[in-house]
Amino acid sequence: MSPIPNYEIYAIKYAHHMRRSPDNFIGGDSHDVPMPLDYFVWVIRHGQKVWVVDTGFSKEMAQQRGREFLRCPSEGLKMLDIDPAAVQDVIITHMHYDHAGNNHLFQGARYHLQDKEMAFATGRCMCHKVMRFPFDVQDVTAMVQRVYQDRTCFHDGDEEIAPGLSLHHVGGHTMGLQVVRVHTQRGWVVLASDASHFYANMEQERPFPLVYNVADMLQGYQRAYALASSADHVIPGHDPLVLHRYPSPNQAMKGIVARLDQPPVHA
Repeated sequence: MSPIPNYEIYAIKYAHHMRRSPDNFIGGDSHDVPMPLDYFVWVIRHGQKVWVVDTGFSKEMAQQRGREFLRCPSEGLKMLDIDPAAVQDVIITHMHYDHAGNNHLFQGARYHLQDKEMAFATGRCMCHKVMRFPFDVQDVTAMVQRVYQDRTCFHDGDEEIAPGLSLHHVGGHTMGLQVVRVHTQRGWVVLASDASHFYANMEQERPFPLVYNVADMLQGYQRAYALASSADHVIPGHDPLVLHRYPSPNQAMKGIVARLDQPPVHA
């Protein structure tokens, strides 16, 4: 039996948004301190093979949504010597605007997503403004177009898409949200994406307010921990602490790119 490969994983920061802690927990937070969001896309790499996890949003979308846009995600990819036009596989954890935008990128890639997420983004739940607010209709219709271009790969639940690389449906934040489990030199790492925005959401079992199903979100925390080698191997989707805890590939990438397949350098 061939050994399971060890993948490299990178988090690339492309945008930022100032918030306060009461905005990040159901029921608020008595401390009421600054608790900003960072926005990431992720890269999984083994040799010449690359998977991009989520695609971020554009400068125009940042202006529309009142976010601080720092760089196009493609710039972060190029820092890692990755040509977006050459990427063959993109994993979409869910279809919110900050995870499924930039439709001009990755023109040659096929997109991996859950059946339930496509049904959610195009179905009756979107008749409610509060449910469709985190989606952008152009991103949704772009995904529909990819279906008709044979550029989508749908998954129903848990599925291994390469040795040591698997997708796992958890729901919660959206109906079809999936996390990504990756084998690395330090063990099994789980890219939780918005299954948990911050370390504090899952560590304290206090869900983020933007949620489709609270019970599924709470179960998702437990599932992510169970899939990972330890709690330190679960990476939340928007926590600035990720760039603090994990090393950068080099000094030029400090504060932009973190290497997640290596052990944390700070607690």
